[in-house]
Amino acid sequence: MQLKPYLGMVLSALFICASSSSPAQSAPDASERKYPLAAGVGFSGYNPDFDGGHLLGGTLWIDYPLPYMPWFLNGFGIVGEARDIRYGRSASLTPYNLRQDVAEGGINYSWRRHANFHPYGKFLFGYGNTDYGLSSARHNDSRTIGAIGGGFDYRVFRRVWVRGDYEYQFWPDFFKHPNTTLPAGQLNPQGITIGAMYHFSLSRAH
Repeated sequence: MQLKPYLGMVLSALFICASSSSPAQSAPDASERKYPLAAGVGFSGYNPDFDGGHLLGGTLWIDYPLPYMPWFLNGFGIVGEARDIRYGRSASLTPYNLRQDVAEGGINYSWRRHANFHPYGKFLFGYGNTDYGLSSARHNDSRTIGAIGGGFDYRVFRRVWVRGDYEYQFWPDFFKHPNTTLPAGQLNPQGITIGAMYHFSLSRAH
């Protein structure tokens, strides 16, 4: 699994959102509601939790803050992420051919007391896939994973924001070394993502 399929999905979403939020709207403002959506891309550095070292790669994400909610649910939203880390392997990384990618979604909560600075937390479930091996042979393993994390969004220009994100993942029942007789353990990759995103406002008549 690679990020290419998700890249097409995100680009399509960006195109649709840009068209929907264009200035030429036939319905008057009084008959429309605004629905927020944000899409972004970032650079990730992760500790894959094998035998040391780090991996680099890219992340795509889409955020949908839930609008028109009761006051006690203000700040909650839906988030989807896709990440592929396979580059910049450190010399100490074992196995040498390790790669990890994930597709996950869940909820986040953003504190919005300040107009230009929004800290947030997130809780995700998804699908994780990894290739690895200690020799020329490659092994593939996939499973359902969970993740927790948080970070902040900071507005730099109108609808353009930067994001700093930390994530800690849970890969259950995982053998770090194939063909081993040792009990399976839990893999816990963790890392940071730095990137930028664009905020849209989708209009819908009511």
